Amino acid sequence: MDGLRMFESKHRRPASKAVFARRLLTCFAFASGVMAAALFIGVLGYHLLGQLGWIDSLLNASMILGGMGPVDALHTDAAKIFASLYALFSGVVFIGAMAILLAPVVHRGLHLFNLDEKDLDDPPPQP
Repeated sequence: MDGLRMFESKHRRPASKAVFARRLLTCFAFASGVMAAALFIGVLGYHLLGQLGWIDSLLNASMILGGMGPVDALHTDAAKIFASLYALFSGVVFIGAMAILLAPVVHRGLHLFNLDEKDLDDPPPQP
């Protein structure tokens, strides 16, 4: 069961810097994958429903996903409904991706803040 946990419990010593760096990379890769999937959905929607070219679709989806707003005007009702739903979806994805990225940092900070030497299961490292 211990191998399935991403983070150590409060009764364990903090992870080494190498393990922490690996966690950061894992979370970065996962968050990047989530953002790439969301971007793909946006590009496809703008291309198919908004009748925009691939580059214009990428630009619009990227701007919405980044919180900047649309670039091109949409002319059909279906495209406008898609754009509004995609904007709401993008906000949730952005917040979720930030949570994924910050999880190891926040966990380590809280772990170090609450660390109590007498509660640790691990013996201290030998010099």
